[in-house]
Amino acid sequence: MPDVTDAPAARRRTRMRPEERRESILAAATEVFAETGYRAGKVSAVAARLGVSEPVVFQNFGSKAALFAAVLDRATALAREALGEMSRQAGPVSALLAALLSSDHVEDLHAPGSLGMLFADAAVLTDEPGVADAAGRAVRTVAGLLAEVLRRGQAEGSVRADLDPDAGAWWLLSLMAARPFRAAVAEDPRALEEDLAALTLRALTASGETP
Repeated sequence: MPDVTDAPAARRRTRMRPEERRESILAAATEVFAETGYRAGKVSAVAARLGVSEPVVFQNFGSKAALFAAVLDRATALAREALGEMSRQAGPVSALLAALLSSDHVEDLHAPGSLGMLFADAAVLTDEPGVADAAGRAVRTVAGLLAEVLRRGQAEGSVRADLDPDAGAWWLLSLMAARPFRAAVAEDPRALEEDLAALTLRALTASGETP
């Protein structure tokens, strides 16, 4: 998935239409929250990145929680696009699953500034006032995207026909989300990620073999 910190080096202070202003704020907020997380992220940092005052951000979104909720909705749309692009490049769903579970991709998902960081953050914010609904919706949407991938794999014959796509999607999402825990305690995290990916692919694919 793309790194959301790839922003223009400089943003011109021009008079924008309201929708353009909101989109520029969302883009900057996506960067800030992906880099630092919701709790550590500051609206002042978003404003500074745009060269505007904090009141401008609050005038457009009302609160930090509402801004983060909008960021999650935007990130979900970006994730859908990124998954679609990976699907087109990978070919069969079994190959796409191998790409998603590769140690490099899982590591990139947890790199500061990535979309994966936003979803990982959302997964632990389900009791945060003003954020819980958006956080739960974002994680469920990503699980739904993965379920769609598995159903497509069943239709083409590369994913096991007896697999429950929804359960398989949550399995994949949980596996990727738990990567920081494994990285912190495993003796050889990269080797473990490769073994877990192979195990998962054998369980999900119709051939039972790693592509």
